[in-house]
Amino acid sequence: MPMSGFDIVVIAAVVIVILVLFAAVKTVPQGYRYTVERFGRYTRTLDPGLNIITPFIEKIGAKMNVMEQVLDVPTQEVITRDNASVSADAVAFYQVLNPAQAAYQISDLQNAIQNLTMTNIRSVMGSMDLDELLSNREVINERLLRVVDEAVQPWGIKVTRVEIKDIQPPADLVQSMARQMKAEREKRAQVLEAEGSRNAAILRAEGAKQAAVLQAEGEKEAAFRQAEARERLAEAEAKATRMVSEAIAAGDVNAINYFVAQKYTEAMASIGTASNSKIVLMPMEASSLIGSLGGIGAIAREVFGDAPATSGKAVRRVSDQPRSTPAVNPFNRNPESDL
Repeated sequence: MPMSGFDIVVIAAVVIVILVLFAAVKTVPQGYRYTVERFGRYTRTLDPGLNIITPFIEKIGAKMNVMEQVLDVPTQEVITRDNASVSADAVAFYQVLNPAQAAYQISDLQNAIQNLTMTNIRSVMGSMDLDELLSNREVINERLLRVVDEAVQPWGIKVTRVEIKDIQPPADLVQSMARQMKAEREKRAQVLEAEGSRNAAILRAEGAKQAAVLQAEGEKEAAFRQAEARERLAEAEAKATRMVSEAIAAGDVNAINYFVAQKYTEAMASIGTASNSKIVLMPMEASSLIGSLGGIGAIAREVFGDAPATSGKAVRRVSDQPRSTPAVNPFNRNPESDL
């Protein structure tokens, strides 16, 4: 069945309505902003979601990414303040805050930010010495961020950070720095070794000093105790001598006999135990010494009283032994006959 003119008009109207709807309805994805132009002039910015514009009068201008973006800054040669040539590269992070300014205030936004960052890297790093440059990357990053962010503010851009990735001095300069670092470390090691030796010597001297002081105090204490012992011994001997003297003065001859017998026995013991005496020639008989011991026992009995019967028998057994030659015991003589 052939189509009538009315059917053709209806179909054309439906197609026009569909085209108008497609031209009027715009969907903006999240993280993007679209600018709208009316006859080539910016009018407004479309937010993420479903938006409607006037078809055939308004159109989409620029589709701006408002998410934070990364921009690599290529490697470039930088001459420092002390005329050292180094190679440096960086990375910059930026975000579009005003899509209209970013779209209509600057052409080729990424290229502009990249060249601006490179220029400021040469300016900031060129004002520093090599040693300062290698050891103060945080300072360089902070200065670059401040300068670049201030420069891109009219474009509606916010530079969030600028980081220096790598700084490469020349190979010969790296070798020189390595030798310098090695020399400094060797110097530091020698200084530490010398300080250790000095501290060890000081500690040894202090230890020797304390040992000497303690030894002197010990010797002083020993000498004091020895003197005290000698003093007590002398007091005892003086007391014994005084008692013997008082006994003699009182007419007790047995006391002097006891004293002489004691010294006689000690002298005989000293002669027998001498280290340089191998053969001892004695001008008296051994029985004389035994008789002397008997006299000492008799004196002890007279002083302390009668001893038990067993002791008396033992003494008589010794005195009744046969002797080859008669021995004269001065301690067994009758004191009255001497007088």
